[in-house]
Amino acid sequence: MELLSALSLGELALSFSRVPLFPVFDLSYFIVSIIYLKYEPVEDTPCPSGAVELSRRHPMASWLCAMLHCFGSYILADLLLGEPLIDYFSNNSSILLASAVWYLIFFCPLDLFYKCVCFLPVKLIFVAMKEVVRVRKIAVGIHHAHHHYHHGWFVMIATGWVKGSGVALMSNFEQLLRGVWKPETNEILHMSFPTKASLYGAILFTLQQTRWLPVSKATLIFIFTMFMVSCKVFLTATHSHSSPFDVLEGYICPVLFGSDWGGDHHHDNHGGSQGGSGPGSPHSLPTKSKEELSEGSRKKKTKKAD
Repeated sequence: MELLSALSLGELALSFSRVPLFPVFDLSYFIVSIIYLKYEPVEDTPCPSGAVELSRRHPMASWLCAMLHCFGSYILADLLLGEPLIDYFSNNSSILLASAVWYLIFFCPLDLFYKCVCFLPVKLIFVAMKEVVRVRKIAVGIHHAHHHYHHGWFVMIATGWVKGSGVALMSNFEQLLRGVWKPETNEILHMSFPTKASLYGAILFTLQQTRWLPVSKATLIFIFTMFMVSCKVFLTATHSHSSPFDVLEGYICPVLFGSDWGGDHHHDNHGGSQGGSGPGSPHSLPTKSKEELSEGSRKKKTKKAD
């Protein structure tokens, strides 16, 4: 019991919230972010090495994409709060560290650095550390927005959301730097688990900041970080693209909105996979009319024969 009291949740959470992010956790964040960039497509090239080709032909564009993957959340938050968009780029240490990671991932001889950091046990450690940074950024973003708008709940939620979602919410702009324009891939239309989790986390931290959630900030950071780390490590280890929120949304969204969140997208895909063979498909109408025409022509031929 004495050991349990010494290691109480409050003290553990407080110690955890004081752990500095730079350089170890930030390094993990940069590594995972730029790993996801490496095999993004370029232009209309279907091969998965489009970003690699871009780094060879246009290294400046590749570096800018990498910086957006690493610092896109700060740019969006500054845009929302009316602060200079380039303000975070004055942090020389972070820029140099992210640039070094970009260079090693794209230009290391024999691709050794990329192979090492993508080794699954090592990658899972980096993924877990990235989620620590994500949750801390959500909390800091809401605290920062609270200084500007003390009663602006939606401003705080929006700021925390973009702080946690990173480049996902500005993915279309980042795609333009790679010569890709796919507006149908908008993250708001097809939210991934980190984007949804950042939104829900921003709501929780806003409630805590405005004293509606009776829990300390350090405790909330610790609990939400453990949730994010557990989910993201499991999804990465199993190569799954599902979301832990799918079950809950499957019950709540039909009641509130009449359909599942993102149900239209799945419905369109389902309809497309049928190849228009459904009873309400527009392709079935010409088929029926052709059958009627052929049947009518056969009747005319039989009448002539009689």
